Amino acid sequence: MRRVEHVMGFPVSVRIDDAYADDETADPVFAWLHEVDARFSPFRADSEVSRLNRGELKPDELSRDLADVLGLCEEYRVATGGAFQVRLPGRGLDPCAMVKGWSVQRAADLLTAAGARRFCLNAGGDVVAAGGPWRVGVRHPEHADQLCTVLEISDGAVATSARYERGDHILDGRTGRPATELLSVTVVAASLTEADATATAAFAMGAEGIEWAAARKGCEVFAVDAERRVFRTAGLPVAS
Repeated sequence: MRRVEHVMGFPVSVRIDDAYADDETADPVFAWLHEVDARFSPFRADSEVSRLNRGELKPDELSRDLADVLGLCEEYRVATGGAFQVRLPGRGLDPCAMVKGWSVQRAADLLTAAGARRFCLNAGGDVVAAGGPWRVGVRHPEHADQLCTVLEISDGAVATSARYERGDHILDGRTGRPATELLSVTVVAASLTEADATATAAFAMGAEGIEWAAARKGCEVFAVDAERRVFRTAGLPVAS
């Protein structure tokens, strides 16, 4: 079963190879992601995040989900010395850097709970997969029609943070300026929550972020810096 929808500002595709799978198997995935978009988008005036930004909600009135997301944001802020930051001065709260990976991982968990054993969930290029092996291409940061490498994962997640789609959109929270020392960072981890947040945080940290990400337990890293130098950890699951 294959299905694609546009949600949260990017295409989300689901492929389920289990024989029983049909559209109803994927319905909860897309329902959940649309719910997340409605509740957590800072671009929707009626979202929980926007209401919090306007001071209409007190910290003890937050939903458990948003409280969990903000807790993760704080964990990464501390771990990066402030480089990963979702409360930049003059911009209000914008937890999108955490929400994407967290919500898509939850969507994958819904598939697993429904009995899916072999599937691939691709959200704007970030991937959660189960029952592999699955081959995941890492796009060249400067040439859209080329790959830097191809990874092979069985059960896990791959996320990339880069400048090629949205320009200098990732800011270093320590300075408030765009992070420009890296061209792309790809992280392989057990969950997309970890992979996506680590990739974004490492990109925000700049050159030092590569070593920081590589030192995180369970993370493998592929990165290209602004000088076009390539870095990869020894355990990176490169396809043969």
